[in-house]
Amino acid sequence: MGRTNDSVLREFVLTGLSAHPELQTVFFVLVLCMYLMILLGNGVLISVIICYSHLHTPMYFFLCNLSFLDICYTSSSVPLILDSFLTVRKRVSFSGCMVQMFLSFAMGATECVLLGMMALDRYVAICYPLRYSVIMRQGAYIPMAAGSWAAGIVDSVVQTSLAMQLPFCADNVINHFVCEILAILKLACADISINVISMAGSNLIVLVIPLLVISISYIFIVATILRIPSTEGKRKAFSTCSAHLTVVIVFFVTIFFMYAKPKSKSSTGTDNQDIIEALISLLYGVMTPMLNPLIYSLRNKDVKIAVRNLLGRKNFSDGI
Repeated sequence: MGRTNDSVLREFVLTGLSAHPELQTVFFVLVLCMYLMILLGNGVLISVIICYSHLHTPMYFFLCNLSFLDICYTSSSVPLILDSFLTVRKRVSFSGCMVQMFLSFAMGATECVLLGMMALDRYVAICYPLRYSVIMRQGAYIPMAAGSWAAGIVDSVVQTSLAMQLPFCADNVINHFVCEILAILKLACADISINVISMAGSNLIVLVIPLLVISISYIFIVATILRIPSTEGKRKAFSTCSAHLTVVIVFFVTIFFMYAKPKSKSSTGTDNQDIIEALISLLYGVMTPMLNPLIYSLRNKDVKIAVRNLLGRKNFSDGI
């Protein structure tokens, strides 16, 4: 069962939807299509931001980072998810599982912090428009993005290192599609209090604090918008941050449901609950990155025009 004589765990088994084989083909096609849309949508968005100089602003720099994050996050887990749909009981080596968990956790934590940085950018743009170019200069927004990546990676190093030190002497079957940290903690046969405390601290740093920053920023943003005398002025001001606000709502509602309450090892959970939690995690892992480029494209006039120009130029080149 994936162990040597000294009881060192060598592999995990991912159950996925093995208990529901009738759903595996449907979900395989669905997730594959969504993944291709993620690669296409976010890839086009990154290309547009890089190709058009008028989009070389702090807001679009952050958006480019967000799109790249979404591609990295899904690419760290979706191939394993698709493979699990094709295999009755997918076996993953211990090291491979830890690497996948580290990458997914790092990308998710980085996105939380990055969304907070994007809220600060919108706060400065709306509340201090005349000083925006001075405050959000290159020496400010590049370190903000780099800090987001650093925070996510450090957080993931801590959580993964603590998980790797746990003994897994009971079962090596993960009721999930991927090596997800909460599902792995359930398999530990030792006290996971340190892991729970660490996860609570992680929630505070990469979930609660960014959400507070976002909430406070938007309180000031709304107050500033309401003071604008004209209706057209209010509409234009709100349109500059509506896409970010939509992404924040979709992202944080789902991630809070998944990670805000770290669970200690318990035998009271049922297989059905595990499958439901896994499906919700799958929704978070695939649906949100797919929606982000659509939200920004549909709600941002500059992006829509740039995408049309890019696609139109490509079609013209193909015609030649």
